[in-house]
Amino acid sequence: MLFNSFNFIIFFVITVCLYYVFPYKAGIYMLLAASYIFYMCWSPKLIVIIVFVTFINYVSAIFIYNQNNSAKRKFYLIVCLVINFGLLFVFKYMGLVFESLNYLLLCLGIEKTFVPPDIVLPMGISFYTFQAAGYTIDVYMKRLKPSKNYVKFSLFVTFFPQLVAGPIERSKNLIKQFNSKNKFRIKNVVDGIEIMAIGFFKKIVIADRISIGVNTVFNNVGAYSGLYYILAMLMFTVQIYCDFSGYSDIARGAAKVMGFRLMVNFNRPFGAKTIKEFWRRWHISLSTWFMDYVYIPLGGNRKGILRKYINLFTTFIISGLWHGAAYTFILWGALHGIYIVCEDIVRTEYKKIQELYEKNAIISFINRTIPVISCFLTFGFVVFAFSFFRANSLGDIEYMLSHLFYDFRKWFTAQYIYELVTSIGFNLYEFKILILAVLVLFVSEALTDNISGYMRKKGFVVEVLYYSFIAVFILTTGVFYDAGEFIYFQF
Repeated sequence: MLFNSFNFIIFFVITVCLYYVFPYKAGIYMLLAASYIFYMCWSPKLIVIIVFVTFINYVSAIFIYNQNNSAKRKFYLIVCLVINFGLLFVFKYMGLVFESLNYLLLCLGIEKTFVPPDIVLPMGISFYTFQAAGYTIDVYMKRLKPSKNYVKFSLFVTFFPQLVAGPIERSKNLIKQFNSKNKFRIKNVVDGIEIMAIGFFKKIVIADRISIGVNTVFNNVGAYSGLYYILAMLMFTVQIYCDFSGYSDIARGAAKVMGFRLMVNFNRPFGAKTIKEFWRRWHISLSTWFMDYVYIPLGGNRKGILRKYINLFTTFIISGLWHGAAYTFILWGALHGIYIVCEDIVRTEYKKIQELYEKNAIISFINRTIPVISCFLTFGFVVFAFSFFRANSLGDIEYMLSHLFYDFRKWFTAQYIYELVTSIGFNLYEFKILILAVLVLFVSEALTDNISGYMRKKGFVVEVLYYSFIAVFILTTGVFYDAGEFIYFQF
């Protein structure tokens, strides 16, 4: 059941009404049942995986908490994590293992090919296994006590707004919200609908429209060259941001309507001045998860500068692998690892130069211009890395990069620009709508990190006019035919 579908609207309205009508205990059971139904709309039999993950983590956390022997506590944790990530490995990475094995055999001259098993990837498995595993690790680290209520814990793992694509919630934030009944408040409903409206605008008006041009180029790499690739890279960067942050907004808004608070998953990432800052603003729930459960356990920055860089690079490699079982994702993660290590080295060396030439006029000028320059550089690095993320194969990436500057002399001619726009699936009207929508979104985000709160401060009339404009924009220009799945559903 897609958020951008009429079926979801009906499902959501019924669920909200039942939640506020039912008494507390019945409401919690109803939300859990609704979450299971929501997931089963994709594949009823795969609900078994979620139920199994829920049970294993619930039981493991209790065993860990009640055990005083540190060796046994660690044993229970390891068993639980092996089951969690073992399931993830079997369902998500077996294909990559067989592909790598076949390539190795080919290199060795062995004429044998292994056919990977035909396994369906459960929707959102990377999200709910990480969320459940984070809970168990927190119990092991004695950051919280295990939940005594199996129904509430099950709802924590399967809460439908954020079940299949996050944000990856922390137990200390979400479970406790199920301990009491949320009263109906019109403010929560209005705030939630406003947040959802922004999410639908990002997804239906921008992401699904721009995907036409992105897919045209990336799925037919050999037919294009030069500026087509650069435009496709830029468009995909906008697409994945609007698609994923749009999902997160709809999830947050849907939860808010019922009085629940989910964490903010995106905070104007394209305004970041460094790659480090970018990852503090992009997919925040995942980046903080890797920080707390991978980077810091590896040693963080506590074991010297070389070990720090190794830990950073390792964390980003794992992050890339989390996104998908393909070498393109691994290289995407590796690129960000290289970016952030090089960035740290440059920043350290530049601080030394600043200390030596503190009152130098050139240094003062550089300090004033660095924020703007670094913002553009960061965006450029992010766009380049996303080309690896979107590419269908390493061969496609190699071809794109080797043909990136073809026809350079034509880039600035009106005829070439016209052909560029109209030959990748857009007509001029669609392209103008897309440009207008992107401008509306990014100007709004440039003004504030909280559009809903900002418009409310401007007064009731401004707020109504803004959201009326957004609603009309969605209804008149939204891509409702052949509604596309959210990109992160595949992860």
